[in-house]
Amino acid sequence: MKLLTGNDLATGDVTWWTGTGWSRHVEDAVDVDETGEAIATEEIGARRVNAAYVIDAVSTPEGPRPAHIKDRIRALGPTVRLDLTLKPADPDAGSWVI
Repeated sequence: MKLLTGNDLATGDVTWWTGTGWSRHVEDAVDVDETGEAIATEEIGARRVNAAYVIDAVSTPEGPRPAHIKDRIRALGPTVRLDLTLKPADPDAGSWVI
């Protein structure tokens, strides 16, 4: 399975080719098979997306998922829990004991 991904020109958000347009949700992506490069060229030329490229993916019950970790992160978000990160302006940051 092959997916086409890129970035929205206005926001920089990660986008996925749906067969008729672009979505911010990887679940909406469709298999582009051998047509991905041609679609990417057309969409970049029409200035609907930036830096589009074809990736390998696998089909899951939740929808398509990128095969490579880099693209999984792009599709599904950060790899850390944001609620556990230290905030630089937090006066209590660093006051806890290990």
